[in-house]
Amino acid sequence: MFSSGTLALSGMSLTVENGEFISLLGPSGCGKSTALRIIAGLGDTSSGRIDWPSSRINARGLPEGDISFVFQEPTLLPWKTVFDNVYLPLRLRRISRSAAKPAIMEALATVGLQDFANAYPRELSGGMKMRVSIARALVTKPKLLLMDEPFAALDEITRQKLNDDVLKLWKETGITVIFVTHSVFESAYLSNRIVVMKARPGRVHADFPLVTSHKRDGHYRTSEEYRQACEKVSNSLIEAMGGEEH
Repeated sequence: MFSSGTLALSGMSLTVENGEFISLLGPSGCGKSTALRIIAGLGDTSSGRIDWPSSRINARGLPEGDISFVFQEPTLLPWKTVFDNVYLPLRLRRISRSAAKPAIMEALATVGLQDFANAYPRELSGGMKMRVSIARALVTKPKLLLMDEPFAALDEITRQKLNDDVLKLWKETGITVIFVTHSVFESAYLSNRIVVMKARPGRVHADFPLVTSHKRDGHYRTSEEYRQACEKVSNSLIEAMGGEEH
């Protein structure tokens, strides 16, 4: 509940398994971003709790160093190079620049920006800035990656390319991803599980797996299987917005 008295989430229960790619989908104001921030420890709950299956719990009840967050905007420091922007989380851990360099260059290589380590944010496109933000999130090698509509402000071509990049990262690293989006098409393309939320207050309306028999790539985007997946997700979202219950 917010200080204004608005109840953002109510009765929301969600179990996240290791290695899943979950999309939280729903209308504006349904609490998707609030749920993500609570998971990240960036907001407190007025009731309820989060249980972590980890022995490395810090004083705030969060797994120490196991979570990274990619926000809607890249939030890069304009006076810092790409290298130093990615270095920031390791610097906060008091790791020297020289000791951190291999991890930083590995993270930049993962997002295809190893040749831009000395560039400044003003020299990058919107998509490249978001890649830097993702590299910064990955440099600590988290087990859980939280992404809050990271591609919403990008053009469709860049968005599709970054969708492919994130899928590749997920498959290569085995990381668990919780991804907030307004897009039916994006959620159906990226996820192996979709959680559709209702608004006022935010809660789970539907929770279902999305398994495909095809590799998710440009061909999949034009396949009948993808069309059917989008239709299933869209129908569930329409139900959630229309106030119908399962």
